[in-house]
Amino acid sequence: MTTPKGATLTVERCPGPELLVRSSTQAPAEQRDTRLRRSTRARVKWDTALQIEPRLGLSSDGQPRQVISVGRWSREHELTQRPFDGRDAMSSSRYLMSTLLACGALVLGGCATESEPPTEMAPAPAPGNTITGEGLPNPTSTVIENWGNLPEGREWGSTAGIDIDPNDGQIWAYERCGAGTFGGGVSINCDSNPVDPIFKFDRNTGEVLANFGGGIMMTPHGIHVDAEGNVWVTDFAANQAGTKGHQVHKFSPTGELLLSLGTAGQPGSDSAHLNQPNDVITGPDGSIYVSDGHGGQGMTTGRAIADGRESGATGRIMKFSADGTFIKEWGQIGTLHGEFRTPHAMAFDSQGRLFVADRGNHRIEIFDQDGNYLDSRYSYGRISGIFITPDDMLYAIDSESSMTSHPNWRNGVRIGHVDEDRVTGYIPPFDAETRPYQGAAGEGVAVDADGNVFAAEGPNSLRFAGGAFTKYAVGR
Repeated sequence: MTTPKGATLTVERCPGPELLVRSSTQAPAEQRDTRLRRSTRARVKWDTALQIEPRLGLSSDGQPRQVISVGRWSREHELTQRPFDGRDAMSSSRYLMSTLLACGALVLGGCATESEPPTEMAPAPAPGNTITGEGLPNPTSTVIENWGNLPEGREWGSTAGIDIDPNDGQIWAYERCGAGTFGGGVSINCDSNPVDPIFKFDRNTGEVLANFGGGIMMTPHGIHVDAEGNVWVTDFAANQAGTKGHQVHKFSPTGELLLSLGTAGQPGSDSAHLNQPNDVITGPDGSIYVSDGHGGQGMTTGRAIADGRESGATGRIMKFSADGTFIKEWGQIGTLHGEFRTPHAMAFDSQGRLFVADRGNHRIEIFDQDGNYLDSRYSYGRISGIFITPDDMLYAIDSESSMTSHPNWRNGVRIGHVDEDRVTGYIPPFDAETRPYQGAAGEGVAVDADGNVFAAEGPNSLRFAGGAFTKYAVGR
């Protein structure tokens, strides 16, 4: 939870069925008090501009619950308590809505008696609004659209992946062979148009330094460059012939195919198959991690999740040894910690913790290298891509928040330190007439040694960006 700079929240007393939560801001007392009635129907009076960030609460049995939503209101409003089932309970109005956490579980979980001392919530000094990005500093000063030099005669297709070579700092990325949208059923893809989709670019000039991978994939999705400079790419969708897709490929820096995981063109939920692999990354010891399962984000009810599991849809992290031998997996489609609704991207921090962008659940889940759950982050939106710099700054790009999927949240790149659930910087999206409030932002993000930010433009943003890649350059 965050409050204005220098402010705190204090649970002061609990007269009868109400809990009094007071802000330490300098507003008049009658505008600082928020009374939350502890019942399944909650009547909330909210007269302060205090910002409280969204969170999912956990009940005593570990089930996620979105219990009470409050925002910048000046009237009483009735809200209904219900378990979180993947749908966002935020109002679609332009008022900022959020979930109020207090007393460890949520205000429904307990209440201090009048004789008990106040429970003080820690302040969060970051300025600005996490949801809209307003008031947050933008570390970049120049937007370079249509970045990168495409070979003559080719047109940019959409993408979702971009990474930095750890050896020379150059940019690795791909484009989907001219495809404007991804997945099966489109006339243009890397099967029907088998040009080389994988590129290495000079990070300063955009000049193509390497280009390979033609004829091997259908729909590239995630990309990772390991410590030896090998390039890993996930192939998300199968071709109609069932001979490509649902795999992860490892290439040498010069384009030699070294290893493939999964069974070509054949989705599955066992250890020998992948089912819409989103991303791949190698760990500090060389182990391979694959985030598998793209369809979970569309499963917004408990019944849909149960049906998805029954059908073999996945939401898991798979771990392999460096030579491709399966070691273990964890996760399934769901909303509990360690479950996922589209684990869309991954990154390691300097401590060796694995960060997973759980896009459908609007959060980042953090694990150790054996899959043990450690923590979560909820301040970064509906996240498509993440990148962690050597100094542990987390860059998360939100390309999919909308008035139907994640109301009130604006697209863009949110920035914060890995050890805090707090956003301290923001890069805004492109303006988009079809997405007037959210805007349009890419799906992949990477940051070079100088702090320049590179975005890989996905289906939602490609035409607004003018090309597959955008560079947000820092000032000189």
